[in-house]
Amino acid sequence: METGGIEIPFLILLLLIPLIGAVVTAVMSKKPKRAKNVALLFSGITLAVTLMYGYLLSAASTVYSDSESYAWVDTEYLRISFDMGVDGMSILMILLTAALVFIVTIFSRYESDRPNTFFALILAMEVGLMGVYMAQDYFLFYIFWEVTLIPMYFLISGWGGPRRHYAAIKFFIYTHVASLIMLIGIFMMVFEASAGGTLDFTFAAVKEASIAGIFSPVMQTALFGLLFLGFAAKMPIVPFHTWLPDAHVEAPTAGSVLLAAVMLKMGSYGIIRICLDIFPDGAVSWQPALIVIALVSIVYGAYACIAQKDLKKMVAFSSISHMGMVLLGIALLTELGIQFAIFQMFAHGLITSVLFMVCGVAGHNAGTREIPLLGGLAGRMPLFAAFMMFGFLASLGLPGLVGFVAEFGIIFAFFEYLQTTPELLWIIVFALASLLLTAGYYTWAMQRTIFGKETTKIDIEKVHDVSRTEVLALTALCAMIAIFGLMPSLILEVIQTMPLPMGVF
Repeated sequence: METGGIEIPFLILLLLIPLIGAVVTAVMSKKPKRAKNVALLFSGITLAVTLMYGYLLSAASTVYSDSESYAWVDTEYLRISFDMGVDGMSILMILLTAALVFIVTIFSRYESDRPNTFFALILAMEVGLMGVYMAQDYFLFYIFWEVTLIPMYFLISGWGGPRRHYAAIKFFIYTHVASLIMLIGIFMMVFEASAGGTLDFTFAAVKEASIAGIFSPVMQTALFGLLFLGFAAKMPIVPFHTWLPDAHVEAPTAGSVLLAAVMLKMGSYGIIRICLDIFPDGAVSWQPALIVIALVSIVYGAYACIAQKDLKKMVAFSSISHMGMVLLGIALLTELGIQFAIFQMFAHGLITSVLFMVCGVAGHNAGTREIPLLGGLAGRMPLFAAFMMFGFLASLGLPGLVGFVAEFGIIFAFFEYLQTTPELLWIIVFALASLLLTAGYYTWAMQRTIFGKETTKIDIEKVHDVSRTEVLALTALCAMIAIFGLMPSLILEVIQTMPLPMGVF
């Protein structure tokens, strides 16, 4: 991007800064405080550059669009480019990633076990996530997609709970197998688009082939299914969800936050960016199945939360329900549905970060996350209780907070879509029922955890409230949840600058 007559490669910088930070942190001494400070420095610089870039984009044009391209492999038979670009959707995901990596670094305790490696993995995770949201070449997209698996695997396996090795392996197998299926779909798509000529992996070349009608309706349906499978397992939605609760329960708090807040969004991002945009006929063919899968995920995730005794597992299942809402918005194939699906991706990223941080505080400061063992913590941990209530209320959709705007928009878009088939209007009951279930399990969890009689099942004298750094991190997130809930236009205006995928009508 050109600034003041100088061409600044912002997109490359957003990859290089956390990459350099990861290397520096990894090779430095194992002093906990020093490792965290170095990680804070590099993640803070990345966030500052991201905010500056977003500001310059908004000042330069009403459309958030920019690209950078560097030749990689360019032969007669194969063309792979280091193409990167942003639009209204990807800039939001990049901002969310940069902000959460910085905040989660502030929140994280000084890890006594290999702190330099712990914080290096967080920065390495940021590199992969940034790459996924900026890639404009399918080969590059897949490389960054796989890069995100490696640091998350080691975060879970190295700093997780008692069953961390099982959870890490299960996470890796589920997501990697789904990624291989997605890779098959990518190769089939590029081979078909090349029509016997040069294999060009750039997004632009494949889209030109799609516009030219290279993909038949049958081929579109098949390729949509292959790619959707890879993306659905990452979201994850029913029935590809079983790795998620184990991964969240065993992961350290930083891992859970990044996994739920930004890594799951890779799946919905891929569906919008690739499946809808390249295979519009395939999207129409799959639409009924997508709506059914979304509704099942919404209701199942909310219903499963009621049975959970572990706070963190309850929040993990709630993510399945909320990502089902995202899929429902996507499945409508309408402009309103897509816009609020993206809004929900952003909103869920903020809210679930608060929820998992609160669960982390319960585990560390109260000594357990088991709901039946807790009770009356508001007296001993007033700040913890306040943050828990705020996060739960935001997640259940309290008006004035960002979660309400996102879910109301998706349900309204669903109602508008069902107007075309009034005989099916009753289906909206499933989406509304999930809101009642969500309010129920969050209210019940609050009543049993922070209100009522003070617990006698743990050493209550050792219970202590949140630390200053934890307050700082949680306050920043809660402020954003409130600001964007009261002024949703700040996000919607960015989303609306994104060109609609071809599969949206």
